[in-house]
Amino acid sequence: MNPKKLTVLIPVYNEARTVEALIERVRAVKLPLEKELIAVDDGSIDGTAAILERLAKDGLILLRHERNQGKGAAIRTALSRATGELVLVQDADLEYDPADYAQLLAPLLDGRADVVYGSRFLGGPHRVLLFWHYAANRLFTLITNALFNVNLTDMGVCYKAFRTELLRSFPLRENGFGFEPEVTAKVCKRHARIYEVPISYSGRTYAEGKKISFKDSFVYLWCLLRYKIAD
Repeated sequence: MNPKKLTVLIPVYNEARTVEALIERVRAVKLPLEKELIAVDDGSIDGTAAILERLAKDGLILLRHERNQGKGAAIRTALSRATGELVLVQDADLEYDPADYAQLLAPLLDGRADVVYGSRFLGGPHRVLLFWHYAANRLFTLITNALFNVNLTDMGVCYKAFRTELLRSFPLRENGFGFEPEVTAKVCKRHARIYEVPISYSGRTYAEGKKISFKDSFVYLWCLLRYKIAD
């Protein structure tokens, strides 16, 4: 494979404070690939839609959900329109820095990998935040490793890059944050070549708009167990 284009999949829900800066950062990244940006406004009610409509006049592909359906649903919608040989999931909240694209894509571009996970635990700079979020992520990463006999360090990371053909081959079902454990389970069951690279991480607090919550931990566990058995 000699990829020519990267499609950046951007699920967006109520990110009026950050989405424009995020799009500008993605556009500013220099890569040896054409970039295609696809944003899905997942039923935002805070002014995000108007910002995205303005940005769409300058090449951003904008898709919409009339009501909020969840991150996984937004990723599926964006993926259906992707034309790049590679896809990368980019949240709109500025927790993840597009400056890391080059190292995320390197194992895909040189043919070593089918999937690349950014890892917040391999030495990149990160904001110090909540212990229990850290502990939960490490626990679910441990469960993932035990269930699928792999040695990931950061299963729940949102920075994941794929060969588009591979991601499209999975019957993705989860609408919300369950996308992360679902896609990880399916990648592992397929015995895809997974690489991890260190990334920076500027996590948000709930006061700053963080959306994943404690109850999503139960979704993570259910999805890992479900997709260990089911397709």
